[in-house]
Amino acid sequence: MDSILSSIKQLLGIQVADKSFDQELVIHINSVLAVLNQLGVGPTDGFVIIDETQKWSDFISIRKDLELIKDYVYLKVRLLFDPPQNSFLVDSIKEQIQELEWRINTQISFQESSDGQIVINNFLTGVEDDENEGK
Repeated sequence: MDSILSSIKQLLGIQVADKSFDQELVIHINSVLAVLNQLGVGPTDGFVIIDETQKWSDFISIRKDLELIKDYVYLKVRLLFDPPQNSFLVDSIKEQIQELEWRINTQISFQESSDGQIVINNFLTGVEDDENEGK
């Protein structure tokens, strides 16, 4: 399923046909997509969903190396929408989110330039360093 809203609903155990939580879920999903945009994922001008017609492929385009953002969105939305009552579970989910954020940052840091060279984005300085520079 490529629909962002529908896939998150399924992961949360909500029937896709059940529209009673859609407004709340859309708000939470859009908040998480904004965080991902700040991490460098998605269109540079941002991305929002309105309903089930927005697709994962619209957000991450052809980047197959970013499939883990689906887990990230689910876990963040779960904590916002239906957090577990057990603090150990909440802590476990938060640790998973932190690991996914690290992995997303790492994956986004390495990109291929138009000439096929690997470019490492330096988030601290905003400077792009060519991996083969100085060799």
